[in-house]
Amino acid sequence: MVGGNTHLITCMAAWTGVDATKVVPQALTAGVGLYGFSDPRGKDAARLAQLLARPVHGLKGDDRNIATLARAYHGVGMDTIRNEKGEWVKIPEPRTPAVKADAAKPNIVLITADDMAWTDYSMMGNIHVNTPHLAKLAASGVLFKRGYVPTAWSRSSLMTLATGRYAHEHGITVDDLVSYEGAFKKAPQPISSIGRFETLGRLLKAQGYLSHQSGRWFEGRYADAGFTHGTAERGGLSYDKPGIGPDAVKACTDFIDMAQKEAKPFFLWYAPALPAFNHNGRKPSGVNVAPEKIVENQKFILSHDIDKYYLQFQKFGTRGDITKYYALIEWFDEHCGELIAYLEKKGIRDNTLIVYLSANGWVSIRRRGDFAPRSKGSPYDAGVRTPVIYSWPARIAPGVSESLVSSVDVVPTILAAAGARSPKKALPGTNLLPVMEGKANIDDRAVFGEAYARDIASMENPEAALLKRWVIHKQYKLILTYDGQGSYAGSTQERRSQTTAPELYDLVSDPFEQDNLYGRLPKVYESLRSRIDNWYSLKERKAVK
Repeated sequence: MVGGNTHLITCMAAWTGVDATKVVPQALTAGVGLYGFSDPRGKDAARLAQLLARPVHGLKGDDRNIATLARAYHGVGMDTIRNEKGEWVKIPEPRTPAVKADAAKPNIVLITADDMAWTDYSMMGNIHVNTPHLAKLAASGVLFKRGYVPTAWSRSSLMTLATGRYAHEHGITVDDLVSYEGAFKKAPQPISSIGRFETLGRLLKAQGYLSHQSGRWFEGRYADAGFTHGTAERGGLSYDKPGIGPDAVKACTDFIDMAQKEAKPFFLWYAPALPAFNHNGRKPSGVNVAPEKIVENQKFILSHDIDKYYLQFQKFGTRGDITKYYALIEWFDEHCGELIAYLEKKGIRDNTLIVYLSANGWVSIRRRGDFAPRSKGSPYDAGVRTPVIYSWPARIAPGVSESLVSSVDVVPTILAAAGARSPKKALPGTNLLPVMEGKANIDDRAVFGEAYARDIASMENPEAALLKRWVIHKQYKLILTYDGQGSYAGSTQERRSQTTAPELYDLVSDPFEQDNLYGRLPKVYESLRSRIDNWYSLKERKAVK
């Protein structure tokens, strides 16, 4: 196994600080394969110290070989790390909340934005919009920079968060239960499949949680999903009740006070209709909802080369729609900050798990309330990508991850944190707690999604409206087109731009999906195609070749 790599073994030994004459037998004992180990010139002592301070199971390649070999040579277990003093110590157990046993269950707050692009955050590198509170939240927990939602419509995405299931499982494929032409003329019908599922609300209720639904909700009364409290009282559409300003925050803080008074752990669903400026850029009277100060502060973006940072589907120019959109992002950020500050004020922040993501992406175009074809509703990253944050100071150490995660992971992760049972039918997502605690990795994981025609064909047969399925593995993304009828954005412009051939993108070198590599990387295509085909079988729809 070690073979004739004498030079490389000696280099490894020198860098690791062990006796080269003992490396081979120690390597054999530890089961370390050294083929392909690169010459470690340029690797310094500080880099080695950082490496040995990390658990072995979170490492790969050369790093894992070096870390394993060092432990084998020093006669310590794989469950150790080396501290700043150079001492080998056991990996510390996860911190547990310093609270009474009957109150050990974490409180849970799930925050979702509405219509917000993955690029439009301070912590994602955007210099034109300021999100200090979300950036602070990200710094207090684990920021997954490559998060995804399976379907880029608010209602479908929220249904995934309520059930932990994909759209082809829960049957809610878009926002509306009426035709596209009538979608903004009348409220959607109160038709939902929520009663069929063991929802997050029901499973947490069985664990003694009080729960509150606030903001966007499409699935009937809040109680139908297992919430103990909420704003959707009459069924049908409850898009932005109790509003998007101070009233919405107060409804949440009042609920927190009540749960604290009853000494119960709580689950708060906070889903304000922000920054969806097509709904909230102005009040019915025409008065702008966003504070004037924020709108004025956005004027600086006009002179700061925004084309380098805004999604590359169009030129920014001097457009007021982006100014208003960014203003509403900052207003949303302020609301999040107020809510988090209240948890801190009550002394319960450390034992509160806060999960953040956007329900879907957005790229504005000049018409008020409209969006670019390859954003909301589409299978492209401008529609389905979002940063995902898990912050639980009492248990999860801060960090930033480039691992692929999905919103289908939110329910199993929350259930595990709360000590609640999983649904009888297995969930498709992954409990991310072991990943965030350094006990597991998801480096080889793939994430999946699907796009449907905007007109719901049948809740019982969502496949009838299937237009696209996609998969991402490592840096590559494959999008396949299917022979379902209709358009996922409903507009003539989108129909003209919709492609039918397979699309293959390298998201690392081409994050805005402009260079289709289909036909140039056949092995990558075949591997990803196999993953999509094995994701779930289709009965009617066929992929367009």
